[in-house]
Amino acid sequence: MTDLAQRPIRRDRPQWRAGQAGAAVAGAVLLAALVACLLAPLLWPLDEAAVHLDQTRQPPSWAHPAGTDDLGRDVAHRSVYGLRVSLLVGAVAALVATVIGGLVGAVAGALGGRIDRALMRVVDTVAALPHLLLGIFIVAMLRPSLGAVIASVGLTHWLSTARIVRSEILSLRTRPFIDAAINGGASRARVLLRHLLPHVLPRLALATTLMVPHAVWHETALSFLGLGLPPHLASLGNMINDGQRSLLTGAWWASLAPGVVIIVVTLALAAVATRWRERLDPRVRAELHL
Repeated sequence: MTDLAQRPIRRDRPQWRAGQAGAAVAGAVLLAALVACLLAPLLWPLDEAAVHLDQTRQPPSWAHPAGTDDLGRDVAHRSVYGLRVSLLVGAVAALVATVIGGLVGAVAGALGGRIDRALMRVVDTVAALPHLLLGIFIVAMLRPSLGAVIASVGLTHWLSTARIVRSEILSLRTRPFIDAAINGGASRARVLLRHLLPHVLPRLALATTLMVPHAVWHETALSFLGLGLPPHLASLGNMINDGQRSLLTGAWWASLAPGVVIIVVTLALAAVATRWRERLDPRVRAELHL
């Protein structure tokens, strides 16, 4: 009886199980989306330049589950290929942003002093600029292409990663094993590469995962504004941009499928990343198990 009275009550267990179930559903949705994107060129090839003027603006049917657009192209078919482009841009741009932010944060945290202050002032200056406007400026300076969109997203989303890595390295610098390495004659570069960065890599992987949904939305916004990929290429942003003109004629389905795809997939990405953060961060786990 005494043991039962002293045992803490776990009121968060139903919420915790619900979180696990939600993460499992999100992971299944994300896995299905990835499989569809990988197998689409083999099972459902798409000719980007093909048009079918005799099938324009047809509502959803068995032949075209999501309808057709102004040029008679199947909306569901192009949504799958648009998702492939968005996920590719999001993943590569998030990786670029993580590398840039990781290098800046690692150098600032490891060297400290004037270099740290100078790099952090650069981070604060770039953070003061609106990301979308800065991305528009970068794409406008380059030729619209996949590389330009990746550069735009990667060069505007590295700031949070730099701050995270810097704070982690500043915390690690006070650990006894770092003092032992320095007293043993290790150089700053060796301490950074052998002792600091390996402890930061899990954080970098988590930051990359959390950044992918933001990168996908950024790419979609650029394409929607006509600054992303060329108009004939299937992209979720391009499709939504084309679909808004069809709304005036009553063809609401042209924007529905790409909009639903990007919302569902980005929510699934965010849910999986959040679940991973809960499993990786001991502080979050402690809060959930209070």
